[in-house]
Amino acid sequence: MADDIRDANQDGQASASVGLGLPPKKLPKGMILGKDGKPCRSCNSFADFTSQTKSITKSATGHPHVASGPPPGCPPDVEELGRSSWTLLHSITASYPVSPTPTEQSQVRQFMGLFSKIYPCWVCAEDFQEFMVKNKVRTESRDEFGQWMCEAHNDVNRKLGKKEFDCSKWEERWRTGWKDGSCD
Repeated sequence: MADDIRDANQDGQASASVGLGLPPKKLPKGMILGKDGKPCRSCNSFADFTSQTKSITKSATGHPHVASGPPPGCPPDVEELGRSSWTLLHSITASYPVSPTPTEQSQVRQFMGLFSKIYPCWVCAEDFQEFMVKNKVRTESRDEFGQWMCEAHNDVNRKLGKKEFDCSKWEERWRTGWKDGSCD
C-alpha cells in the first residue's frame, strides 16, 4: 500500500485534489501526502518542504542553500524523526536483559507492535509493519533482539540507499562503546 501511494506521487501531482474535482496542485517529485491529502510533515524531509514553499535562504557567501533540517523548536522532519527513533530503539535493545523473562519478552514484542502502528510517518510505519510480518521480533536474548533490531535498521538503510551497518558491532555501537575508547 505504501509503495502504491509513493508511486502515485512520483509524477509530482497531488492526486488527492484530483479526486475532489480541483485542479491538481504541483508538488515536488516524491512528496508523500498524509491520509488527509496534505503533505505529510513526518513523512518528508525539511528540504522537501522548503523546496515546496521555495523558502531558500542565502548563506553568508550569498549562495542559495536549503536548510538541512527544521529550525530548533519546530516539528521534526522524517530524517530527524528517524534518527531519534533509531536511537531510542537501539538504546532499548542495549538495555534489554541478557536472559529476559517470558513477561519481558512479551512486553517488548507488544511495544514493537504498538510502535509500528503509532509511528508518525504512516508510510514508514507500514513499511516497518511489513518487515515485522516477514521477520518476527526475536526477543529470546539481548543478542537476538540486538541482531534483529540491526537487521530491521539495515532494511531501512537499504531502502534509503544508505550504507548497511555491520551487525556484529551493534553492542559496541549502542551498549558498551567503541573498543578504541572514543566513547570513554
